[in-house]
Amino acid sequence: MGMPISIRLDDDVRGELEMQASARGVGLATLLRDLATVAAREARRQRIREASGRVGQHAAGFAEAQAFFEDWGTPGADLG
Repeated sequence: MGMPISIRLDDDVRGELEMQASARGVGLATLLRDLATVAAREARRQRIREASGRVGQHAAGFAEAQAFFEDWGTPGADLG
């Protein structure tokens, strides 16, 4: 289960977020939780993409790795 947090919002930001929440038919806390969840997931995906890119760049410097990726590639018609 989640853990409650407390945040301070200036009046303009809170007003905007309350309008968005109302338009979605949810409360302010639900909207903030949803926005934070989406942001956290995207940040995690971005870290994974960056790490994968670093692995790919590192592997590109090795002939064995290049051969592996060439062989691995896209599945062919002989799969079945």
